[in-house]
Amino acid sequence: MLEISFAKPQLPRSGALVLLIGEEESAAGIWQAAEEATGGAIGRALKVAEFTGKLGQNATMLAPGAGLSRLIAVGLGKRSEQTRLNLEEAGASAAALLAREETATMAADALAAELAAASAHGATLRSYRFDRYRTKEKPEEKPRLNKLMVLHPEPAKAKSAHDPMLAVAEGVFLTRDLVSEPANVLNPAEMAERCKPLERLGIEIDVLGPKELRKLGFGAMLGVAQGSGNEPRMVVMQWHGAGGGRRKKKPVAFIGKGVTFDTGGISIKPAAGMEDMKWDMAGAGTVVGLMSALARRKAATDAVGLIGLVENMPSGAAQRPGDVVKTASGQTVEVINTDAEGRLVLADVLWYCQQEFDPQCMIDLATLTGAIIVGLGHEQAGLFSNDDALAERLGKAGRDTGELVWRMPLAEAYDKRLRSDIADMKNVSDRPGSAITAAQFLQRFVNGKPWAHLDIAGTAWLSKDAPLAPKGASAFGVRLLDRLVTDHFEE
Repeated sequence: MLEISFAKPQLPRSGALVLLIGEEESAAGIWQAAEEATGGAIGRALKVAEFTGKLGQNATMLAPGAGLSRLIAVGLGKRSEQTRLNLEEAGASAAALLAREETATMAADALAAELAAASAHGATLRSYRFDRYRTKEKPEEKPRLNKLMVLHPEPAKAKSAHDPMLAVAEGVFLTRDLVSEPANVLNPAEMAERCKPLERLGIEIDVLGPKELRKLGFGAMLGVAQGSGNEPRMVVMQWHGAGGGRRKKKPVAFIGKGVTFDTGGISIKPAAGMEDMKWDMAGAGTVVGLMSALARRKAATDAVGLIGLVENMPSGAAQRPGDVVKTASGQTVEVINTDAEGRLVLADVLWYCQQEFDPQCMIDLATLTGAIIVGLGHEQAGLFSNDDALAERLGKAGRDTGELVWRMPLAEAYDKRLRSDIADMKNVSDRPGSAITAAQFLQRFVNGKPWAHLDIAGTAWLSKDAPLAPKGASAFGVRLLDRLVTDHFEE
């Protein structure tokens, strides 16, 4: 992870320098000092580049003088545009441009401490790289940036603002690591093992295996898992951060779909693109990263995270289309399509969660449907909820963090399409509105609890670089849900 430090403003004599410049600002502080040290070269270069400080604008100067190897100017726009999210993206933009430098300095001396910290946070998020399996990469092909010093008149205050952001970044990186792992490494048992180090942060971890799941009546989840040689697990993570570690209120609950590889089972997927199904556990990965973030920043809340971990494989023992399974709720499901398996896993975990913990609310995350990608693309996750207040809170947290969600409908007309001829329900309907009918299926297992479902199929993996993340696993939801907790569920 990128090493961040804070110091009082002083013009560096070597390395790269980043200037964060607003549209309404004139040269002052470090910017003025750099201008004087380079004999006005910076101002002339910015003029030639037509750099005006507009939001999202940047300009790069190589060897501008004064011992600097590179100077990067990043536009912050008007003061009204200088939000935490925009500063995070400015810092991330700088980090992407600094990849060839080993160390750099970022001048945030004209910003409030929290915004200076946000710029450092964005740089950290953008610097992530998963290179565990690269063995022949040439040194010149590797990013070099490992240290970033942020200059601010109140470095201690900026660091204090950055500390909880760093905790969140640790959670984001944990999620990205999990989602990036290949499925031959990260099976259900291995993913459960990777949750156990969270105990060092004060999180209670319980891992339930096939024997315990059978005892709990998890017929839907076990049906998905029965075709694989890798046995299922459910991991329960509890963080007691409210009331000095003594539970005073009902917890907020987060539930993640953890299909560590999804072939579709007997209803097998096409071969093209099936390698992407290693990240069908991204919902579970997000829950793990979120719980890590809450514990690392010692969130003053009680939270529980539950993840259902299975592998969906075709074999002689696999679940067949037409099978009927009995869920932990006692309701029966006719399995029409074995590739609609995530909702079966969540059905049992959601029921267990509300029965065991009686939470204030439940939020599940799942790469559940391709239909949500057709509807919303890769820009926003689908939000379904039975509670208007919870939905509004999630929408605001999404806008604040840039992890956007769009509310989709729930209605009885969609629910009726899940009727089965031989069981309480079937696991799929016809194609129209299939992301909605998937959510309607899940709603049958929340037992009236305030609940939200986030379909992150279009946002969990990036096919190209994004402002705050490189191509690959995005960890969508960690920052969104951490902000939700910060704003609404802490003492």
